[in-house]
Amino acid sequence: MVKLQRFTKEKTLVHEFGRYILEKQDLALAGNDDAVFNIAISGGSMNQVLYESLVTDKNIFPHIKWPQWRIFFCDERLVPFESPQSNYGQFKRTVLDPLVHEDDQLNLGPTVYTINESLIGGGETANKKIAEEYDSLLPASFDLILLGCGDDGHTCSLFPGVEFNYLVEEMDRKVLWCYNSPKPPKDRITFTLTVIAEAKNVCFLVKGFAKKAIMHDVLIVKNGELPSVLVNEMVGTKVTWFLDEEAGALIPQNC
Repeated sequence: MVKLQRFTKEKTLVHEFGRYILEKQDLALAGNDDAVFNIAISGGSMNQVLYESLVTDKNIFPHIKWPQWRIFFCDERLVPFESPQSNYGQFKRTVLDPLVHEDDQLNLGPTVYTINESLIGGGETANKKIAEEYDSLLPASFDLILLGCGDDGHTCSLFPGVEFNYLVEEMDRKVLWCYNSPKPPKDRITFTLTVIAEAKNVCFLVKGFAKKAIMHDVLIVKNGELPSVLVNEMVGTKVTWFLDEEAGALIPQNC
């Protein structure tokens, strides 16, 4: 059974989200200076919450061991990094750039694994190669995967619908080229469910009234056609959901 964390105040959600990540970091590193913390993140509003919870929260920031972090992206749009649509580009601008001089000091940052930008725009063969190369970079398993959930129930770039079965049903390869995303841009790469299933911890962060209907479908109806529900079913007790009051508006309080 998944764990559900619900918050009425934005500030509390952000802080507790940071504390959750810190806890998983400490478990992964366990006092070992040579250990690494393998974490994969989603894009969108996740970046701002990561900035507020890990960089500007003065109770958490001093305890983050950035040099031991290895950061990957759960999915990535096949666009140049300077594009507003690039997940890495958004993360760099929102988190990495401010991190460098936080607290008026030079901070050593994490190691960040990006797609091969030089292959972008190269067509089908290049897109497949981008996915294959990123697959080869992944660790055997992740200590933590941070996910979002779209208003259609998608997560990563795993979308509901028979036309996306080639993504959802793949259990051998870890990264695939998504060539028909219903949300622009149509070309992306994405983790497959097998990567998520092998993770030690999985966490969804969902905010806003626009997500209340899909949260009901995912957490109460448990519609098995939705990729986010498949994650719950596959990973079970390793999954934690963080919801704000608006996103959880249709979820009974006793859940």
